[in-house]
Amino acid sequence: MQELTDGPIAAVDPGTSVTELREALARARRQLHDLGEGGQPVQTARLLLDVAEPLLGLGQREEAWQHAREAFSVFVDYEQWQDAVEAAEILYQTEQPGSVSALGQGIWLAVTFPVEAQSTVTLLNHVIDETPPDSDGAAVAAMAAHYIADLRTEGEEHESLTFLTTQMIARVARRHRGIEDQQTLEVWIEMLQLNDVPELLKRLALIVDVMVGDKWWFDRDELRARLPVN
Repeated sequence: MQELTDGPIAAVDPGTSVTELREALARARRQLHDLGEGGQPVQTARLLLDVAEPLLGLGQREEAWQHAREAFSVFVDYEQWQDAVEAAEILYQTEQPGSVSALGQGIWLAVTFPVEAQSTVTLLNHVIDETPPDSDGAAVAAMAAHYIADLRTEGEEHESLTFLTTQMIARVARRHRGIEDQQTLEVWIEMLQLNDVPELLKRLALIVDVMVGDKWWFDRDELRARLPVN
């Protein structure tokens, strides 16, 4: 098996210089100020996120959290699921007391609603990082990422993202049971029932419940009611 050589993109490009981050922060703050109180809530929230990103890069994590947290609530209220998931990514990276809860809530939104597959894979990859090597939770997250990538992409994007998620599964299998070959990998997937999608999603929901606990920022039943009826 190959190592996972190319992971999901972080909220802030690590190659961005301090000068560039400061310029981006000043620009975003100026735009937010110019918009004033007359701006549309979603437009304002997106500018809050534009402020939060360079703040995160500059190490001002608590302030970045405050901006992204405010933006997250607006995005959920206005059903801007992609934006909400991107806000959750920043909230997670601020490494604040509620960051793991924010990650769990972002995953719930990303799996429940038609969010971009890459964003969903990014959040699920963080679960692997947060999970002990001997836990089945990382395997569930990796397989769920593969399922979402397969379901929501086509063409070159499908080929690229499913290759990435296949590497994620291989990496987890290696650290979980020392698995190195395809045949043993397939047996491991069967043994853990990772190819049973309904069961997989139930187990992912349990993981998310543990991550969030009783600190949900929205009513899941109310949001489910907004889903279109097939």
